[in-house]
Amino acid sequence: MSKEIKIHVMHTGQVQTDIALPFNNQKTLNPFAFTGILRSKKHQNKLPVSVYLIEHPKGLILVDTGWHTDVRKDQEKYMGRIHYQINKAILPEGTAVNEQLIKKGFKTSDLDYVLLSHLDIDHASGVKLVGDAKHILTSDIEWAAASKSPVRYLSHMWKGVNIETFHMKQSQYGPFHQSFDLFGDESVVLVYTPGHSKGMTAVLVQREGKYVLLANDCGYAAKSWEEMILQGVLVNKKQAVDSLQWVKKMSEQSGCIEVLANHDQNVKPHVIVV
Repeated sequence: MSKEIKIHVMHTGQVQTDIALPFNNQKTLNPFAFTGILRSKKHQNKLPVSVYLIEHPKGLILVDTGWHTDVRKDQEKYMGRIHYQINKAILPEGTAVNEQLIKKGFKTSDLDYVLLSHLDIDHASGVKLVGDAKHILTSDIEWAAASKSPVRYLSHMWKGVNIETFHMKQSQYGPFHQSFDLFGDESVVLVYTPGHSKGMTAVLVQREGKYVLLANDCGYAAKSWEEMILQGVLVNKKQAVDSLQWVKKMSEQSGCIEVLANHDQNVKPHVIVV
């Protein structure tokens, strides 16, 4: 592929959580520390909620959707009491995904693909804001998990939205050698990286031996894989470790341009050219 690929790293507000949610480093005996229960406000922190707009020669792609503008109203009603205890949304005017697309000169209907790495609230909440995209995709594994876990996943966020599923195949990519090749040319590969959720995928964008890895929630920041710090919410610890180790390995390869976690406080909005 001769034409460059451009990745816009955008922050759609922030999420406020207990520090044990992104970095569960076992410094507390409280097994529910990640929820903020029985924890003081000094343990709360604010993290960016990233989405990625990819200008690709074969189409315009959005990875994740951030918060819906409804969180600016009654958050507890929108999220429910459990989610509101764990996550609090911060979404200033002009920072929702559709608002930022307009600023960049795009309409939501211009999107050829919306790729949902997984269906947690801070990644899929804004999907209705881009509901007129041509294709909205998530893995069949994640979709099945969401249908079986109404506490973790809030299906009202995507009610009425046409979400398609993709099936991963055996490949050379990822800790479990399973992936989905979006265009069939290995320029955008959704790599199976479970652990935080059952069907989560990282997004590998590559051209001519160089690549950017959007690690999503394999880790919450670069220090997650640099220091092998797991997060507080896991469905499978062994898979989470394997996924994080693979991200670490990818970050160390000579062809790596950047590896990005979705909630890294050290990552600022910027544009990457591959």
